[in-house]
Amino acid sequence: MNIGRILLSKTSLPSGHYYSLISKKKMMTEKKTKKGYEKKKKMMRKRSKENMVQKLYDTCKQVFANGKAGYIPPPPDIQLLTSLLDSLEPKDIKFTAPSLEASCSSPGTKEAPLVTYIKLHECNKFSIGIFCLPPSGVIPLHNHPGMTVFCKLLSGTMHATSYDWVQNQHQFNNCRELQAPGMRLAKVHVDADFTAPCNASVLFPESGGNMHTFKALTPCILLDVLGPPYSEAEGRHCQHYQQHISFSDVKEMEVIKEDETRTYAWLEERNDQFVVLGGTYDGPKIQR
Repeated sequence: MNIGRILLSKTSLPSGHYYSLISKKKMMTEKKTKKGYEKKKKMMRKRSKENMVQKLYDTCKQVFANGKAGYIPPPPDIQLLTSLLDSLEPKDIKFTAPSLEASCSSPGTKEAPLVTYIKLHECNKFSIGIFCLPPSGVIPLHNHPGMTVFCKLLSGTMHATSYDWVQNQHQFNNCRELQAPGMRLAKVHVDADFTAPCNASVLFPESGGNMHTFKALTPCILLDVLGPPYSEAEGRHCQHYQQHISFSDVKEMEVIKEDETRTYAWLEERNDQFVVLGGTYDGPKIQR
């Protein structure tokens, strides 16, 4: 009955009036679509004019306001900074990147090409910097003592491997004979390729892959936020490591958790220095 009344009311209307209703509805839809498009266009223009580097600095200043060694920002602050980093694109930084296509290594050597580091900001609370890696460029395995670190791959493809120290090493009794003096057992947190655009990663003082290494598979630009930054005076020394024997079948090592499938490796401290080229930042200015 309801359907019949609706149909009857439509057919009872003069044909011209009926089509005028449809026409008005179509016009309203088109107006709404145009309004939405104009709004989106306006937002894009606003974003293009916005200093995203300044916004990154202001957000870091807020997130690391109480920053000190071992400080982990609360979840809302971590989400705030990761969301901003996830939205960043190379064009937002607007700096002149060095030429990354050609290798910077000496001809006839097996050394990895040099990596360029460009500092955007550094204070006792946090630092913001950009690593520019040519193909096969490597950031060697290193730690972040008492630090929370945010990494964002802005362009390119790289392989990342990260580790955390094993706290209960006594579980691995069967592999103790493989341990040499100065070695310590670590578990793999990440071992994968990443291609921009991708989400930012976060590591913490004792978890999330506090020790990591990167190898560029293509020219790469990596944004790095450290809170707090390295400081020899405050005991935050950047220590490098070398991976030795690794294990993929942990069940043979009498691990308490039978379902554990992570890979483990022995890491040894190295005294090698990581040499980088210093670059000059010529992007949007930061108002401190």
